[in-house]
Amino acid sequence: MSVRNWLNERLRYEAAETFLEKKEVPVHRYAVSYYTGGITLFFFLIQVFTGLLLLMYYRPTSDAAFESVRLIISKVRFGWLIRSVHVWSGNGMVAAVILHLLATFFGRAYRKPRELTWISGVALLAITLAFAFTGYLLPWNTLAYFATQVGTEIAGDVPLVGKALLVLLRGGEDITEATLSRFFGIHVAILPALITLLLGLHLLLVQIHGMSRPISVRVTGSERFFPEFMLRDFIVWVALLGGLAVIATLVPWPLGEKADPLAPAPAGLRPEWYFLFMFQALRMLPARILGLEGEMVGVTLFAIAGVVLLLVPFLDRWAARERSHPLVSILGVVALAFAVVMTALAFLTGL
Repeated sequence: MSVRNWLNERLRYEAAETFLEKKEVPVHRYAVSYYTGGITLFFFLIQVFTGLLLLMYYRPTSDAAFESVRLIISKVRFGWLIRSVHVWSGNGMVAAVILHLLATFFGRAYRKPRELTWISGVALLAITLAFAFTGYLLPWNTLAYFATQVGTEIAGDVPLVGKALLVLLRGGEDITEATLSRFFGIHVAILPALITLLLGLHLLLVQIHGMSRPISVRVTGSERFFPEFMLRDFIVWVALLGGLAVIATLVPWPLGEKADPLAPAPAGLRPEWYFLFMFQALRMLPARILGLEGEMVGVTLFAIAGVVLLLVPFLDRWAARERSHPLVSILGVVALAFAVVMTALAFLTGL
């Protein structure tokens, strides 16, 4: 018996090959959007690989966290590159998830029977942002410390559960070693478990329902998912890996200075780019709105917007009837323009 037959009897991989060969991808003028999902998966795999390497040397205590990252950068062979790739790929993953969500939204790919695919995708976006937020504190440098302080204070403004949420995130009233330990546990244990389950469900749903064609777009044909589409997807991965290596080498991510809780917050402090729109919008709100604290009103509105985003498949009744209503696109463009304008204002006012 050949090795191929022996493996096939136990793994049944030929059945998977047959399924992939029968799976087809619609061909149309917006077909390039199908690659955003694969790009997101690429950055996730890079995060897992580099994160495991960094975990071998990182120590999650207030005394040793900063020094362990400095050790990785200065003493561990290619440690500086691994860390830089990890941070840059984290930013790339956030950008890829957002692009994938936008492509899905404007293509109405959430319509029946793909409602659960959309919900799992929105949940994956939330987990990706949580990964970025919790990982930002781990180097225990000045910017990370005070940015986390601001971020957890915003979480504390969530109505009803804000105070409990702030204490849960910080492990107390203030940002201490307990906060660092808690963020580390969330970052390397809780979130990886959640994202693995959700990503598996998301990929399974995509395989079950296939790739959706945008409403009101003429499909000119189809191509096999395997090997044609997968081969081009792999080429994109190779190009991204090369670009990521170049960026990480030429623009290594700085470590900064060790956090000093007794020092004043640095001037011009602001979060990473993916939270800037919220930061800027909350900063522009008046102190009081209708007798309520302005920041709390803003956080409440953002929470409502998140719920609306999650429920889009059930709110857009036109898409369920294979119709593209302009109101949905207009609302999507307005929300996107708001985020872009707020982000641009945050950059300009921070100069």
